Amino acid sequence: MSSIVLLGSTGSIGVNTLLVAKRFGIGVEVLVCGKNIELLNEQIKEHKPKRVVIADKKDVVKVNHSCVRYGPEAILEAIEEAESTLVVNALVGFLGLRPTLKAIECDKRVALANKESLVASGAFIDTSKIQPIDSEHFGLWYLLQERPVSKMIITASGGAFRDWPLEKLAHATLADTQKHPNWSMGQKITIDSATMVNKMFELLEARWLFGEGQYDAIIETKSLIHALIDFKDGSTTAHFANASMQLPIAYALDAQMDENILAHVDLLKVSSLKFRKIEKERYPIWEIKEDLLQNPYLGVVINAANEAAIEKFITKEIGFMDISHNIIEAYEKFRDAPKSIDDVFVQDAEVRSFVRSAK
Repeated sequence: MSSIVLLGSTGSIGVNTLLVAKRFGIGVEVLVCGKNIELLNEQIKEHKPKRVVIADKKDVVKVNHSCVRYGPEAILEAIEEAESTLVVNALVGFLGLRPTLKAIECDKRVALANKESLVASGAFIDTSKIQPIDSEHFGLWYLLQERPVSKMIITASGGAFRDWPLEKLAHATLADTQKHPNWSMGQKITIDSATMVNKMFELLEARWLFGEGQYDAIIETKSLIHALIDFKDGSTTAHFANASMQLPIAYALDAQMDENILAHVDLLKVSSLKFRKIEKERYPIWEIKEDLLQNPYLGVVINAANEAAIEKFITKEIGFMDISHNIIEAYEKFRDAPKSIDDVFVQDAEVRSFVRSAK
C-alpha cells in the first residue's frame, strides 16, 4: 500500500494512524478533519496530502494547502477521486456512514473506527470490505480460531461514573462525564462510555462483523483485556494488550504486520484484575441489550436517539440519566426495520425529530 485516505485526522485515532503510516512509510493522499485547523496545518506540513477536506467554508482560508474543499459532499468526492485503496474512517457520528458506503461502492477497503456506520446500517454494508480498528473487535478477530464458539465477549472500562453512588448520577454534569478513569477521548465517545451506549454499539458492530451468535460485555477496570471468546469445549481465551489504537491500526495498514508495536503487558506489575457486571441500575441502556441483539436492524434508532439526546444533555435540556431514557423511549416507539439504505436515512431523521421534541 502506497497511500491512504484518512477521515478524522485530528482525533486520537487519526493522530495515531498518522504515526503508524509514517513508521511504515505509507503516504497520505487525503486528510479530512473538522475544526481543529491548527493541528491540521501541522499534519499537512508533515504528510503533504494531495487534498484536504474540512467541515466549514469559513475555515478554508486558514488551511495551508492549495486544494481545500469543505462539507460532507466534498468528503465523498475525495474518496471517489482518490487513487488510494484504503480509507481509514475515524469520523465521529452518523456523519461517517455515507463515506463508508462511498468507499465500499468504489471498491476500497475501509479501516473502520466509525461505530455508527455498522450500528445504523450494518444490514446494508459489505463487511468483507471492513477491517475494524476498535480494540474490542480487533481483539475478537485476533482470537478467532477454527473451533466452535459459544460466546464472544468484549470489555468495558465502566466510564466516568463506574464508582459513583447511584443517587448522584441524576446530577452528573457534562464536565463530570469527561473524567474518564483510563484515558482521554473526544466529548461524544466519553459520554457514550459513561452511559454504556458505546459498548452497546460495539456489541452491535460485533454482531454484523462476525455473524449471529451470543455476544456480551463485562467491565474490566484496567482496560488491559479487550476481548474474550468462550469456546464450546469450555475453554476461554483473552486478548491482553496495553491500551493503544496503534496495534489494530498497524494491522489495518499492513496485513503482514510483524513489528513490535507495543510493550507487552507485565502481569507481575499489573498484579490483579477486577471484573464487574454491567448493572442496569447504573447503565439503564442495558435493559434493551438482548432485544437489540435479536433485532440488530434497529441500531439506526438507538444511534439517532443517542445523538439527539446528547445534544439535549449538552444544552442542559435533560439530565445525564435522561440520555438512556430518551433512547429507550425511541426504541420502544420505532420498531420497523429499514428495508433499504434510503430507509435508514429517513428513519434517522424521524427518530431525531421525535427525541428533540420529547419533553
